Amino acid sequence: MRRAIPVLAALLALGTAGAPARASEPVTIAIDHFQFGPNDITVEPGTIVEWVNRDQTIHNIIMPAAKVASPGMDTGDHFTFRFDTSGDFSYLCGLHPHMTGVVHVKAKAS
Repeated sequence: MRRAIPVLAALLALGTAGAPARASEPVTIAIDHFQFGPNDITVEPGTIVEWVNRDQTIHNIIMPAAKVASPGMDTGDHFTFRFDTSGDFSYLCGLHPHMTGVVHVKAKAS
């Protein structure tokens, strides 16, 4: 089951590479091998993003632009955040700052 989440996250990333994920579809970012996967996503306002720790060490999420700091997440723990405002939201693991990612939030083009 542990391998299913990163595979699912990769498939979601491929499916949303050109278009934002719809707000009704939660997006999962796996934390595995000291990396976020996918680490660059585009979603619509109102989308919930969930980070799931699949690593064997504690990680957290720091997102300065949104003034967000998750608690430490042990193996199997998760953290969710709803992106209601358009913009680009860079994040990192506060315990391992080389781990970075970005969530682009933009309305669907009409």
